[in-house]
Amino acid sequence: MAVSTFFHSLRSGYQAEIDDLTFNSDGANVLRQRLAQRRKELKFLLSMIELSPEMVAVVLHQGMKFKSPAAMLHLLSHESDELPEWDNISSTIELTPWAQELVRTIAQEPMGPWFLTVAAGLEFLYSQPDKNTGDGRNHSSDDGDEEDEDEHTGYARDDDNPKNSDDDLGDTDDEEAEAEFMEQQGFDRKAPNT
Repeated sequence: MAVSTFFHSLRSGYQAEIDDLTFNSDGANVLRQRLAQRRKELKFLLSMIELSPEMVAVVLHQGMKFKSPAAMLHLLSHESDELPEWDNISSTIELTPWAQELVRTIAQEPMGPWFLTVAAGLEFLYSQPDKNTGDGRNHSSDDGDEEDEDEHTGYARDDDNPKNSDDDLGDTDDEEAEAEFMEQQGFDRKAPNT
C-alpha cells in the first residue's frame, strides 16, 4: 500500500490518540465513553482541524464503513494539498447515523470538507495492519458489534474470495485498483508501462 508522507506522518498520532482514549488508569476499556465526550466537544475541536487533524479525527472513529478499498488506497497516496474532494469520495463511505450528524456540522466549516477527507483516510489507515511495525492489532476489537465484518477493514468480508484475506490486503495490485477507481470516476485509463 503506497501511503503519502502526509498520511504516514499522521498515522502514528491518530493511533496514539485512540490508544490514549481506550483504557483508563485501572486498565478498563473506556473508549466508547471517551469518544462520546470528545464528540460533545466538537465545537471546540473544530478550531484544531487544520493544525492537528489526527487529534480531531477521532470523533469519527467507528463511524465509517468503507465500500471501496480502491478509493481509499487512492486517497492515501495523496499529499495534503492534493486530496480528492470530500464530495467525490463520500459516496464510497457509509456513515453511521451519529456520524452523519457530525459530518453535516463539520462540512459547514471552511476546512471541513478537507478535514473529512483526511479523517476518512486516517480511519481507513487505522483499520489496516502496519506491516512496517508488525502491528497486527485487531482495531475493531473496540467495537464488538461487528462480527460479520472483516476485522481490519470495516467492510463486509467474503470468506470465499481469496482477494479479501488479511495477508493479501496490502499486497494487492494497488495500481490496478487505483486505475479501476479512476476509470469509474470518468478518467481515461493510463497506458501500461512497457
